Amino acid sequence: MNIVIFGAGGRAGRQAVAEARRRGHQVTAVVRDPARHSDLGDVRVVVGDVTDPLSVERAAAGHDTAISAAVDLSASPHDFFTASARALSTGLAKAGVPRLVVVGLASVMPGASGAPLMDEPGYPNEYRAFYLGHAAGLDELRACDLDWVYVAPAGDFDHDGTRTGRYLPAEHGDMASRITYADFAIALLDEAEAPRHHRAAVSVREAPSSP
Repeated sequence: MNIVIFGAGGRAGRQAVAEARRRGHQVTAVVRDPARHSDLGDVRVVVGDVTDPLSVERAAAGHDTAISAAVDLSASPHDFFTASARALSTGLAKAGVPRLVVVGLASVMPGASGAPLMDEPGYPNEYRAFYLGHAAGLDELRACDLDWVYVAPAGDFDHDGTRTGRYLPAEHGDMASRITYADFAIALLDEAEAPRHHRAAVSVREAPSSP
């Protein structure tokens, strides 16, 4: 497949690029500054703005599917995630790319109580504006016509862990859950290659070690 990956220079984006190449796909890596990402490997690296529909359309033309791991920590979370969701849905549609896989956030997914994880007792909320920005972006996706899936870790990322090659669907968010970026990328590429969820938000968690 030809896959365009927005936000390819971040931790989740880099692992998505690596997993896509591992599977033999052709990858266009979209970043803000290609000069800073010459180490992405055997991929086409282009400059792009995920909040600009025309930039999205140009980067995505000729691709079969898209993955977005884009984030801009210098911008208002609400403004960035709503603008990027709108630009992706508009730009990808104009480029003829039918599928979008988005890196999501556990905080906005339902916890064991059914309420968003960020609203459960004991959940750390010092970054609540970031959580609410993600939630607003997800609402924008729900209003668009594109075939999208929002894939979130059940809890958080294991920043130092290595690839196990496994993951499991999560029934609900779990603050204690951890998954490596490399294993999370497997879930992203599975949804890009053989879509199982459509216009839906899903969580994935780490798989237990084999005995």
